[in-house]
Amino acid sequence: MMRSLLVRGMLAGLIAGVLATLFAYFFGEPSVETAIGLEGGAAHSHSAPDAAPDAHEHPPADAEAEEEELVTRGVQSTVGLLTGVGLYGVAVGGLFSLAFAFVYGRIGTLRPRVTAALLTASAFVVVFLVPFLKYPANPPAVGQAGTIGSRTSLYFGFVALSLLIGILAAAFGRKLADKLGAWRGGLSAAGGYVVLIAVAAALLPSIDEVPGGFPGSTLWSFRLASVGTQLVLWTVLGLTFGTLAEKVLARKEVTSPQPG
Repeated sequence: MMRSLLVRGMLAGLIAGVLATLFAYFFGEPSVETAIGLEGGAAHSHSAPDAAPDAHEHPPADAEAEEEELVTRGVQSTVGLLTGVGLYGVAVGGLFSLAFAFVYGRIGTLRPRVTAALLTASAFVVVFLVPFLKYPANPPAVGQAGTIGSRTSLYFGFVALSLLIGILAAAFGRKLADKLGAWRGGLSAAGGYVVLIAVAAALLPSIDEVPGGFPGSTLWSFRLASVGTQLVLWTVLGLTFGTLAEKVLARKEVTSPQPG
């Protein structure tokens, strides 16, 4: 059964990745193009000399960019975007199926679709939304090149911390549910997660490298599209996998030998 769930999880992740790519292309790429234009304009203005340089000593910046550009923006925004988001969806779908197999049957007698929906909502909040609120995504031209390593480490470190706290809170809530009931146990787990992650977020350094004069509308559109892309991916993943998993588990119950 585990193999069947894993395959269906990766398939659901692929479907979710394709739909998330479409959303990112239509709603996210316009702000990316705007930011790239601003970045190019800023680089051109900073590199413009007071006097015209010798063309043999300093070739035009546009010529250098054309020589260094290995993948065009057209490919990046279509094939590259589909490949990246699609592979991400497959990986997330596989991991999601493993998590589903672990929690199914351990949080009550919920149907597979309901279990998948609850797990999807929890994963979206813990893995993406909470880390995003602390370290939101930025479009091109936002962020310094020298801090990309530290920014990446802080973001993924916070993702791992949020996931760890979420797992501990879920385990704690499960134990409380046996004593206080499912509703109180769930509220206690959620409250414990909020308190601990709030303390962690307050202790971790903040990052604000948005340059002065950068259009707030472009920044807002990009971040809103980032949230929307992830929301589409996780929603489609949960709904698709829940449907597929319910069929697999129903088939297993039918083919299982009856006692007596």
